[in-house]
Amino acid sequence: MALMLSLLSALVVFSHGHGGSLGCNLTLNHDLVSKENVVLLDQMRRISLSLCLDDRKDFRFPHQAVNGSQVQRSQAISVLYEMLVQTSRVFLTEQSSAAWNTTLLHQLLTGLHRQLEDLEPCLVQDMGQAESAAGKDPTLAVKRYFLGIRLYLKQKKYSDCAWEVVREEIMSSFSSSTSLQEALRKKDGDLGSA
Repeated sequence: MALMLSLLSALVVFSHGHGGSLGCNLTLNHDLVSKENVVLLDQMRRISLSLCLDDRKDFRFPHQAVNGSQVQRSQAISVLYEMLVQTSRVFLTEQSSAAWNTTLLHQLLTGLHRQLEDLEPCLVQDMGQAESAAGKDPTLAVKRYFLGIRLYLKQKKYSDCAWEVVREEIMSSFSSSTSLQEALRKKDGDLGSA
């Protein structure tokens, strides 16, 4: 529990730290950390998903929120940031600490934190644009999605199969967010070449 509280404190402090003054630059390192997080999630597998067929659930991932071609840059940054925050919330619980290999869990949380740090300057820079963007706030769909995941875990009493289903679901959501990150980097490249 103390480890979880210290990681949560570090996440909050660092994600609101001095990163905002560095400017928004989503480097390839950000993508590398994202891919490392997917690898870590894969390594965290403890049981075969085939043993958990009765526990499978469609969490209704908000695909429109992460469709890079249809989301404005400011909204894309907000969606990515919210996905990372919500993923951290899922894995920063006492139940999560008991369910997973603590070394892998710590590495995953550190990677999520690094990604949040990378996005923080972009979030601050685009804050005004996000508020003026027309339409729905796509982060609300992401929050509802992760609320469904947390409620599912609670309903299933944090069983091994429930955690396995959630781990697999979050891996899938990371794959979708990777395409959003690539679209975002292309948009940044187009802006830089203009």
